Amino acid sequence: MLWYALGKSGGPNETSSGLSVSSGFLLAPVYLHHNLNGEREMIRVAIAGAAGRMGRTLVEAVSRSDADIQVTVATVLADDPCLNVDCGLIAMGASNGVVAVSDLAYQVDEFDVLIDFTEPASTISHLEICRQHQKAMVIGTTGMSEAEQQQIKNAGEVIPIVFAPNMSVGVNLCFNLLEHAARVMGDEVDIEITEAHHRYKKDAPSGTALKMGQVIAESLGRDLKEVAVYGREGIGEERERSTIGFSTIRAGDIVGDHTATFASLGERVEITHKASSRMTFANGAVRASLWVTGKPAAVYSMQEVLGLD
Repeated sequence: MLWYALGKSGGPNETSSGLSVSSGFLLAPVYLHHNLNGEREMIRVAIAGAAGRMGRTLVEAVSRSDADIQVTVATVLADDPCLNVDCGLIAMGASNGVVAVSDLAYQVDEFDVLIDFTEPASTISHLEICRQHQKAMVIGTTGMSEAEQQQIKNAGEVIPIVFAPNMSVGVNLCFNLLEHAARVMGDEVDIEITEAHHRYKKDAPSGTALKMGQVIAESLGRDLKEVAVYGREGIGEERERSTIGFSTIRAGDIVGDHTATFASLGERVEITHKASSRMTFANGAVRASLWVTGKPAAVYSMQEVLGLD
């Protein structure tokens, strides 16, 4: 296992995901895979939804990675105009020799790990295929119901899965900061979470916002289901201190902004992450794919992948 620095000692440094990191080194693990002869192996990756916004970014991220990883399967919907088109042309305008197909089940011998950032129904369908054929998964799909999340947990008894609402390094560092802030300030402040995404995002609040709320609630010994308030309207009672409020914006081409506010009378602390490119999520998914391949069956978090847990 190797480690590399995400920030340099001696002053603030900004990561590609827009998070400022002050002095000191933030280290993250990079894993190398070898066969029984000690030779490094190429990790074969399938990309679900390769014609979508995130899918195209994932194809590009894997293709441009310096690690021993390559796209060998790409799926699209059966009625997608990109069906039977080279996924490299779709994503980057340069052929990679992998033609987009519509049925993952016929490609199970061609990949080691599936990266899926599609929609819940598609992800669950792919989950069953991977479970049956012992394939690892990296799942970034959001908007999952409790029943669908339970299906992922059940599959984790059979195959290794990284399941995370956000795979950027910056966001996962923010989760750690939120936990600390909640423990120090939580009983004395009002807590609000605001998130903004592009007009095409279907689920609200975002999976990342919900995860932020979950981290804060658990740090305070609260149940998010009982204290979450999703939007406010009209004339009502005053705000209850124990609640965690959520506000959602859907507009334009915003990649993803998240802010957790801890506000008291006289001061407030805000922990904010702003993503300017989907590539930060895709690079995290690539790292998760390298990390999870060959791991024992379980459902892992991105915190574990990054060594933050």
